[in-house]
Amino acid sequence: MFDLGISKLLVLAVIALIIFGPNELPKIARQAGQALRDLRRIAEGAKNDLREGLGPEFADFEIEDLNPKRFVQKHLFDDVNGNSGSKDQAAAGRGTSPSRSTGPLSPGERPPYDIDAT
Repeated sequence: MFDLGISKLLVLAVIALIIFGPNELPKIARQAGQALRDLRRIAEGAKNDLREGLGPEFADFEIEDLNPKRFVQKHLFDDVNGNSGSKDQAAAGRGTSPSRSTGPLSPGERPPYDIDAT
């Protein structure tokens, strides 16, 4: 998320040591840890309240699906990759993947027959 590497963390630690000093740094780190724990507890409480408020109709609802990036990945890219096929298509014999991998065709090779495309 923030793309913090070892070198960036080390620089931040040195800056914090210079600004706050060696005596105050443990206290500030403890306060930051407590604030992070409280923030996580509040977020989990809000998620649980939202789930309870939505009722049993949305029992399988995932809060992460509200993130637009995750929503697009789940509903568009999973269908393209074949990760999310319906049971009706599989029962009808459609939705089965072709025997060869997807990629460029060799010269003279015919593309696989797709019943959904015709």
